[in-house]
Amino acid sequence: MQLQGSANVNRMELRPATNRDSGAIRELVFSVLAEYGLVPDPENTDRDLEDVETFYFSNGGYFGVVELGGRLSATVGIARVDNQSCELRKMYTLPEVRGRGLGKELLKKAIEIAKDLGYQRMVLETASPLKEAIGLYTSHGFKPYYPSHLSDRCDQAFELNL
Repeated sequence: MQLQGSANVNRMELRPATNRDSGAIRELVFSVLAEYGLVPDPENTDRDLEDVETFYFSNGGYFGVVELGGRLSATVGIARVDNQSCELRKMYTLPEVRGRGLGKELLKKAIEIAKDLGYQRMVLETASPLKEAIGLYTSHGFKPYYPSHLSDRCDQAFELNL
């Protein structure tokens, strides 16, 4: 995957995460949440980060990371909701790698992986301060939907038929 607009970052490789990555994943996710004024919730919403292997891979999902310049720079998860649906989770990038097409490539790859896993629908929850992410989702065909429950820090939900 080629990233646009970058002299020093010219290739992104998404690799499956392992539990050895958990500390770096939490650090990245929690720092981005703080950047947008959102509060980490390690006891509930972010509990999946304690054991990505079990939460994602053992339950029909996927969790990937991107390292750029030797540093974990992006994350993306796909969690099983039911036999037909999955949830896009924890798609975050560090501020210094934004604006280069990384989010767009991550989203495309996540959709491709979800299809390969046999899912027909992808849902996600997000928060209003994440304006760039919301723009990315809607530009890729995600439509608002209204689930019966949202995570505490989220105020919007979107879905996409795969």
